[in-house]
Amino acid sequence: MSRIGKAPITVPAGVEVKVDGNAVTVKGPKGTLTKEFKPSMSICVEEGQVKVARPDDEAPSRALHGLTRTLIANMIEGVTNGFQKVLEINGVGYRCQKQGKDLNLNLGFSHPVVVSDTEDITIEAPQPNQIIIKGIDKQKVGQFAAEVRSIRPPEPYKGKGIKYADEVIRRKEGKAAKGKK
Repeated sequence: MSRIGKAPITVPAGVEVKVDGNAVTVKGPKGTLTKEFKPSMSICVEEGQVKVARPDDEAPSRALHGLTRTLIANMIEGVTNGFQKVLEINGVGYRCQKQGKDLNLNLGFSHPVVVSDTEDITIEAPQPNQIIIKGIDKQKVGQFAAEVRSIRPPEPYKGKGIKYADEVIRRKEGKAAKGKK
């Protein structure tokens, strides 16, 4: 039995979970999320808890068991607290500036790169070298952060570029180290 899959999910106050066949809708103070799951997983809400059960002990069912439970837990977490990713900009002259719904990024290109908020993702720039991406869907927040990071990923020699706040960049030595034996 999956240790993650068999653990019930407690539904906090102010959150409403509805199961309609294989679709789960979670409604909370920050918004509403809906996701369809495989019909083989049985999802039920009883006594303020969400429980996920699998039909058999085959490998695909075991894999889906924990995944389904974790996705539902992330939906509940998203509509109550939300998710955020923090990005840092490193480099001389590299900076960001928020203008309305747009984020202007000066990253050493000949032109500024403009990234806009979407309907479910908000971008903040509290400092010229920090970007905070917030939203209720964990997957969309992570994907959006990865797309912003891919505009100028950090390079290993000087560490210039956009990186996650908790990311460690492995640094390399330059040409001088190559010639010496």
